[in-house]
Amino acid sequence: MKKVMVLGSTNVDTILGIERFPQPGETLAMDSRSVAGGGKGANQAIAAVRSGAQTAFISKIGHEGAADFMLDTFKKDGMNIEHVTMSETAGTGQAYIMVDEAGQNSILIYGGANQDVTIDDIHQAEADIKVADRIVAQFEVPVPAVIEAFKIARTNGVQTILNPAPAIKHIPAELLAVTDMIVPNETEAEIITGIKVTDQASMQQNAEAMFKMGIKVVIITVGDKGSFYATPDQTGFVPAFKVTAVDTTAAGDTFIGALSTQLEMDYSNIEVAMTYANKASSIAVQTKGAQNSIPYAKDIQL
Repeated sequence: MKKVMVLGSTNVDTILGIERFPQPGETLAMDSRSVAGGGKGANQAIAAVRSGAQTAFISKIGHEGAADFMLDTFKKDGMNIEHVTMSETAGTGQAYIMVDEAGQNSILIYGGANQDVTIDDIHQAEADIKVADRIVAQFEVPVPAVIEAFKIARTNGVQTILNPAPAIKHIPAELLAVTDMIVPNETEAEIITGIKVTDQASMQQNAEAMFKMGIKVVIITVGDKGSFYATPDQTGFVPAFKVTAVDTTAAGDTFIGALSTQLEMDYSNIEVAMTYANKASSIAVQTKGAQNSIPYAKDIQL
């Protein structure tokens, strides 16, 4: 059983079902409205714990009922939430997600308590970071906290996985220096490198650019097509499972969380681990909502 630490955001998602995305100045009626747990960090932690990893989570929430709703979800899945703390100044993060009839989404984020994660919070979790196999983080919490967590991980031989989302153009060199694996989607990859992803050759060019930044392993996810990988020894493409998508909201997070539980520390089974992660993601997109759609290991049969 892998020990996975996740550092990241906790949001309450309001999902708005619409026929199509509105044009500027246009008013549209919604087909449906629902509320579910979300946040890239929480989604990835839930995907990891549901795929059987011993999972600990570093995050920040508010004091309101939304926070209790999220904590109940974490406890139900058996996650270590010792380092999910409460902000004294902000409410729990919120996301407003428009999902069209094709299952595509557009998302607005209110960071809230997620923006209050500090370097001190990382130090409070240091003992758990040190004993993890790997730590996963994104950019929905302040970058200085991610850098500090990855520095502690690197010092203690803990593998670091960065999901550079939401994308930022200039990832600090200090963070890249302590990142073992990076997992962007095609849009995020282009923002980081300036190289548009159009085919496998351009994915390879992206990977080579990221190698020059000091990263050892690159995985680029390309939605319903699948995912590309590049290690110092090999490259390849793992196709997605063909399903009818209802809501793609948690697809990337499910992929990363599931991957973190299956990947050997030397990356020797990377294609098998990515196939498992693709399968998990394909299951998640068939249900509306984020955390409620994330599957358990028993459902992800290859």
